[in-house]
Amino acid sequence: MGACMALCSLASCASCLCGSAPCLLCGCCPSSNNSTVTRLVFSFFLLLGTMVSVIMILPGMETQLRKIPGFCQGGTTIFGIENQVKCEVIVGFKSVYRMCFAMTCFFFLFAAIMIRVRNSRDPRAVIQNGFWFFKFLILVGITVGAFFIPDGTFHTVWFYFGVVGSFIFILIQLILLIDFAHSWNKIWVGNAAETQNKCWFAGLLFFTVLHFALAFTAVVLFYIYYTQPDDCTEHKVFISLNLIFCVIISVVSILPKIQEAQPHSGLLQASLISLYTMYVTWSAMTNNPNRKCNPSLLSLVSHVNTTQPSVNTDLGHVQWWDAQGIVGLVIFLFCTLYASIRSSGNAQVNKLMQTEECTGSGGEGVVGEDGVRRAVDNEEEKVTYSYSFFHFHLCLASLYIMMTLTNWYQPDTTTQAMQSTMPAVWVKMFSSWLGLGLYLWTLLAPLIFPDRDFS
Repeated sequence: MGACMALCSLASCASCLCGSAPCLLCGCCPSSNNSTVTRLVFSFFLLLGTMVSVIMILPGMETQLRKIPGFCQGGTTIFGIENQVKCEVIVGFKSVYRMCFAMTCFFFLFAAIMIRVRNSRDPRAVIQNGFWFFKFLILVGITVGAFFIPDGTFHTVWFYFGVVGSFIFILIQLILLIDFAHSWNKIWVGNAAETQNKCWFAGLLFFTVLHFALAFTAVVLFYIYYTQPDDCTEHKVFISLNLIFCVIISVVSILPKIQEAQPHSGLLQASLISLYTMYVTWSAMTNNPNRKCNPSLLSLVSHVNTTQPSVNTDLGHVQWWDAQGIVGLVIFLFCTLYASIRSSGNAQVNKLMQTEECTGSGGEGVVGEDGVRRAVDNEEEKVTYSYSFFHFHLCLASLYIMMTLTNWYQPDTTTQAMQSTMPAVWVKMFSSWLGLGLYLWTLLAPLIFPDRDFS
């Protein structure tokens, strides 16, 4: 009996995997909308690829693989079996580059296919919202093929693709954080007005002060550990400029004219953006090849001398698990999840992110003839988000993951090492300045163009 029930369950899952409606998550959230479930599953594909990349870059992975008899070239052998696998390719930064190349190609393919899909009646919407098993097979196939790409100049060329893609993704992350802060502030202020409970205002005040305190603490630590009295001029300029810019946006956000045009703007958004800006500044400074201006977190904790060059003494290995890399992954996970479930009422952000304002929550899930509960199709008249732009966003996210896991180090094809470079520093800093300018524009735009609707 148990076996029969298992087979029936497997059959229902097969209909979800191969069908045209997403029902994979409906057992957990039966009232989910079609659009939300689809974005969550695609995001799961991205997170799955990220997990594989993390595993393959873990220290000691190549050593463990070489212990498998008959697997790695130069590793333990079995009589009569020739070792075929180049383990130095399937682990380390090379594996991350190839895995993220596969994910980028996968999402770019769907971004191209889904251009100008208007509603769920479009035949391509069936591909977007279903056939998950075959999509997974396509991703696996591209990944396998990526590991057969010869070294040559692949890593160097793909590094520059990663730099450009990550630069754009950092801006998208900032847009999502701005939208999150706006929604957060709007909901809590609304709850305070409805319930007449001052605790909501106390909560907003607490998090605003916390964000500003963390940002200010970061500035102090940057001046202490990432600058020297007679060196590190770039770092001093970076820290000072971003501190000034953060003060400017904070003051502008509470000006009477701004508050009149945008009642929901305030210090909460400015504090969160300031904290994120300090993270990007920190991330940029950790890519400075001058170790005197770029001490590792380990050396700060253990008081190791950082004036001696210590870059790439172990060629080809990158410590992806340093603090800024971990923080970057956490922010990435948050923004990816938020982009999958967001339904914002902010017209400016919706226009930038190619999404529509949410008009209501999903209804009850639809039960098909086969008894399987499926998500509600809320896109029969009009899609709630741009299919193509969403995949392009995940395409950029794949490149950002590649750069984060390899610490933005540039592969050196002559020595097979990973080198810190100043271009990575400037890309991050410029993205932080552009992001601050973008946030300032969201504050000033309603005043500059009073006839337009920026609500």
